[in-house]
Amino acid sequence: MAKRKRIRTPPPPLWSPKLWPTWLLLGVCWLIARLPLSWVFWLGRRLGDVTYRLGRSRRLVAQTNIARCFPELSEAEQQQLVRDSFQALGIGAVELMIPWLNPKRDLSDRFDVIGKEHLDQAIAEGRGVVLIGGHFAVMDMISQPLGDMGCIDVMYRYNKNPVWERLQVNGRKRYFEGVIERDDTRQTLRRLKQGRAIWYAADQDYGPKHSIFAPFFGVPAATIVAASRFARLNNSPALFMRQTRNEAKQRWEICFSPILEGFPSGDDEQDAQRLNALLEDQVRLHPEQYLWLHKRFKTRPPGEPAFYPEEA
Repeated sequence: MAKRKRIRTPPPPLWSPKLWPTWLLLGVCWLIARLPLSWVFWLGRRLGDVTYRLGRSRRLVAQTNIARCFPELSEAEQQQLVRDSFQALGIGAVELMIPWLNPKRDLSDRFDVIGKEHLDQAIAEGRGVVLIGGHFAVMDMISQPLGDMGCIDVMYRYNKNPVWERLQVNGRKRYFEGVIERDDTRQTLRRLKQGRAIWYAADQDYGPKHSIFAPFFGVPAATIVAASRFARLNNSPALFMRQTRNEAKQRWEICFSPILEGFPSGDDEQDAQRLNALLEDQVRLHPEQYLWLHKRFKTRPPGEPAFYPEEA
């Protein structure tokens, strides 16, 4: 299961002139992190609107995904869902500056945690926990309540821009003891053996090498099997976590599922089908808050045509 580490090109120094625009943007984000929540949400929606208008390629990806996953919706309803998803992700991109750049801002009374007893039960077994998640519009905004639980580590994807890499890692380390790069399998297993809960999102297309095809909204999707293998290697219980935003009430919700009985099953295909079905159920509750901009169905089974129009 161990992977060979990628050889990365050394990043430029943090104070390289190439990175000055990033530092300038960071200064703007520092100010945004201190605005009232109503302003943060408004700016996020406008960012989503601008991205929708200017990001033609990502707009086409979202349109294709939603058309295939929600064929029961009319064309107008599908288009509205695309717009809503851009706005929800725009808010997510802006609101995450609060925990990263204004960590002393106390918003603890705005979080609702449901099902924490399931996480506590899993932790009490003493074999670590595979906390399976998905890429929703709400991500790092929930760091404060998760960090307060004291038992959760997170996995992340390395950013080639050293300023953003430093920001995301340091921003998360304020709340989580372990911030693990997704390729670091050894550290992941080490943390599980220490009894930690590892948040792991298994809903992106990383190609065919470490994936199997399982239906997601009725469409075969290349699904990574690492979550079930981590659980099997350490005999760890697994459960699902969903995080969503109530914009009208300016609140966030974290929901833990019961422990997944019989998971892993020993059959990677069966486990992948089960996780995709579980994720689909959670996405349907708030479909506008899912990452439809990602090319979730880019990898196709042998013989199938390209899924996205520009790839044809």
